[in-house]
Amino acid sequence: MAATKSTVKNIDVSILDRQYRVACPDDERDSLMAAVAYLDQKMRDIKAAGKIAGVDRIAVMAALNIAHELLAAKTGAGFDLGEYKRRMGSMNKVIDEAIASQEKLF
Repeated sequence: MAATKSTVKNIDVSILDRQYRVACPDDERDSLMAAVAYLDQKMRDIKAAGKIAGVDRIAVMAALNIAHELLAAKTGAGFDLGEYKRRMGSMNKVIDEAIASQEKLF
């Protein structure tokens, strides 16, 4: 069975009150809009701080901040990976127990 090809459409987005037209597959529209909202908020935060003038400089600083966040997430910096795994394991146990008790009802 061949994968269906998603239709690419042009979407108008607004980032820091500027309009941009972006080509995007239909099935990626929601993630694009989430990225637009995230970038717009980052740029607005930088602009509101008032230390950087000019949209291009604000965009570069936002890109650097987002790249830093991405790299920190990839390396696990800023949070305890072991604690995260323990919490996930605990949540899985609770879910498994809840499912098991529900299966007994049927």
